[in-house]
Amino acid sequence: MDSRTPCLVGVAQCTVREQPGPEPLDLWEQTARAAAREARLPVGRLDSIQIVYTDSWQYDSPTGRLAERLGATPRHQVYSKVSGTAPQLLIGAAANEIAQGRLDSALVVGAEALATRRAYRLAGERVPWSHAADPKPPYGWERPPHPAELAHELFLPVHTYAIMETARRAARGQSVEEEMRERGRMMAPMTEVAAANPYAWRQNVRGPEELVTGNRFVGWPYTRNTVAVLEVDQAAAVVLVSTALADRLGVPADRRVYLRGWAYAEDTWEVAARPALGSSEAIGRAAGVAFERAGLGLDDMHALDVYSCFAVALRQACDAIGLDPMDARGLTVTGGLPYAGGPASGYVLHSTATMAGLLRAWPGHGLVTGVGMHLTKHAYAVWSTEPGGVLGDGAPVFTAEPVPVVDTYEGAAVVAGYTVAHGRDGGVERGYAVVELPGGGRAYAHVLEEELMADAESRELVGQAVRVTTDGKVNVARW
Repeated sequence: MDSRTPCLVGVAQCTVREQPGPEPLDLWEQTARAAAREARLPVGRLDSIQIVYTDSWQYDSPTGRLAERLGATPRHQVYSKVSGTAPQLLIGAAANEIAQGRLDSALVVGAEALATRRAYRLAGERVPWSHAADPKPPYGWERPPHPAELAHELFLPVHTYAIMETARRAARGQSVEEEMRERGRMMAPMTEVAAANPYAWRQNVRGPEELVTGNRFVGWPYTRNTVAVLEVDQAAAVVLVSTALADRLGVPADRRVYLRGWAYAEDTWEVAARPALGSSEAIGRAAGVAFERAGLGLDDMHALDVYSCFAVALRQACDAIGLDPMDARGLTVTGGLPYAGGPASGYVLHSTATMAGLLRAWPGHGLVTGVGMHLTKHAYAVWSTEPGGVLGDGAPVFTAEPVPVVDTYEGAAVVAGYTVAHGRDGGVERGYAVVELPGGGRAYAHVLEEELMADAESRELVGQAVRVTTDGKVNVARW
């Protein structure tokens, strides 16, 4: 084996259950040191420190502050942008640098303390954390939302993913009730995995019906218990080294896990621009290239962790790669983002760390996937206890062609996907729709009348003919 072959040799996870808890910098340091100890690597010898963007706090120099804490002088430092695919992109880049001989070791770490932020907010106190950026930098978007999405205040994933869910439901000819029952059956086994995971945020086993009817709606048809739980205090870290360094450190062969192959692909950034709201060609391309590079297939996987921020992310992945949602291997090794926890951009560090532990105990191959933004970005990674495969460089293997999006529109249209937003008290607030226009293209629209929102939740609205009006900024649909 090439002495430059990268291998994962250290992992660590942390979940803080009592709030207020530590700040992200403390969690970065704690998990970084724990992962380095498992790798038998002194933290001062780290060649690279890479940090997944944290929503919890804007530090003046995230990688610099962590390096200072660790007493390290890495020649390579990266702080990512916002994305659920960021951990895999950092891991893949680190693996490539090691394989090319430019690095010997790399740390990738992420942490969120959003539960602690919430605790301070409820107590009416300011967050007393260190090294605040001044001035505060812009939010870490790779690209900001489309002007039409901003005008329609349609940028929360709980609403955009629900729009894609209703589009998929209609395309498959399911009734509202059938979709909800199927969602409950698909996600209930995930609660059992979370209950057995010591790092999971929610550890209660729940039945299918309880998940979809036993709690309030957030973005209809999604209930609170079937979407990612964001306000968590969690951290995770992984350490990768070259095989030569692993040998010098004395890391046993059965503690090494290899990135056999991975790939990244993109759908359109705007939800309304998606060629098909209910499906994704990009997912199939990313998975296909990852398996090809690994020299393995879906049937070779011993374990799977499919990104699960919302049910439609699971479903579109299963559709694209030919995976039965009730596959005996299960869809997650952690419990998934709704139950194990969804620490903003950092979840894939947790699924990767958990997968590494599973493969060490049960040698073989595992698939870990990531999703970024509004089902926009897709990362598929094959991990194995057997070296081999081709890494790839992280460049998109596929980019979807967008459908034109019209900012404002007046006239006849047809509903392509929709949702109804609910407040914390459970009451309806506003309907959101993506509508197909007669001349091609799509537009966003609000639904404001309570009776229309009630109608939208009572039946299939996709395919409904509507009349759209506009005030020059915001479109409104009626029927």
